[in-house]
Amino acid sequence: MATINYPENPSPVADAEAIRKACQGWGTDEKAIISIFGHRNATQKKLIRRAYEELYNEDLVKRLESELSGHFEKAVYRWILDPEDRDAVMLHAAIKETPIPDYRVIIEYSCIYSPEEFLAVKRAYQARYKRSVEEDLAEHSAGDLRKLLVALVGIYRYAGKEINARVANTEADNLHSAICNKEFNHEEIVRIISTRSIPQLIATLNRYKDDYGSSITKHLRDDANAAKEYLVALRTTIRCINDPQKYHEKVIRYAINESGTDEESLTRVIVTRAEKDLKDIKEIYYKRNSVTLDHAVSKHTSGDYKAFLLTLLGNDN
Repeated sequence: MATINYPENPSPVADAEAIRKACQGWGTDEKAIISIFGHRNATQKKLIRRAYEELYNEDLVKRLESELSGHFEKAVYRWILDPEDRDAVMLHAAIKETPIPDYRVIIEYSCIYSPEEFLAVKRAYQARYKRSVEEDLAEHSAGDLRKLLVALVGIYRYAGKEINARVANTEADNLHSAICNKEFNHEEIVRIISTRSIPQLIATLNRYKDDYGSSITKHLRDDANAAKEYLVALRTTIRCINDPQKYHEKVIRYAINESGTDEESLTRVIVTRAEKDLKDIKEIYYKRNSVTLDHAVSKHTSGDYKAFLLTLLGNDN
C-alpha cells in the first residue's frame, strides 16, 4: 500500500501558482513546495508541470533545480518527474557509476518491476539518452557481472502465474549441480535466473531449499572461484525475486545506521515505493528493528530533506 496522502481533485493551476510564489522573493519557500508536491500523486504532478509551463513558459523541473540544493533538491527532482523518466535517470546514473555500475539499482528495476513497467523505463531511457540500456550497460561493465546484468535487462519476462513443477524440480537440481561444482557463472544459472517468470523462479528456489536444506543465497557465498561483485549481484537478484519488500527494507536499514546515512539509497526506495508498497515496507522495518521507519528517518536526516521524506512516508506532523 502507498504512504502518500493526497487530495482527490486539486487544481493544477492553483498548485502551479503557489509553487511560482514559493520560488519568488528573497528566498525559496521550501515548506510550500513540500506541502504541495509531498501530497500529489504521479498524475497530479504531471498536471502541475504542464500548468506551470503553460502559465509561465518555463520548465518547472529546471526552475526547482535552480532553487533547491543538496539531498532535498535531488529527492524533489526525482519525485516530480514521471515515474518511468525518473527511473531512467536513476538507471543511467547507476550504469555510469565507477569503477563498476551500481548493480543494485539495475537489478531492482529489472527484477521487481513488471515486464511492462520495466519496458516503459527502457523506452524513457532511450528517449532521454539516445542509447539503449543494454548498450550502455555492456559498455560500462565487464566479465561475469556484465553477462548477468545484460541478460537481466534484455529480457521481457513472461508475466503469467503458471508454474511447472517438473521444470522447477529439474532446474533446482541444475542450479545445485553448478553451485556444488563451484561453477557460479555457469550459463544455466544465468539462463534460469534471467529468463524464467517470477512465479516459476520462486517455485524453483523453494524446491531448491526443500531439497537441499538451505536457501540458494546461503550456498552462493563469496568464493575464490568467482568474482565477489558477481556473487553479490547474483544474491541480490535472488532476494529481489523472492521478496521485494523484504529486500527494500534491508536497503533502507543499511542506508540509515550509526556509521552514516546513504541518502542515495534512502531516497531511491522512498520515492520509487511511496505510491506503491511503502506502507508494507514500513511494517516490515518496524518488525525487524522495533522502531518506526519515520523515527529512523527523522533521526538520521535533517532539514527540508527530512521534512520531505517524512511527508512521503505519510507523516504530516
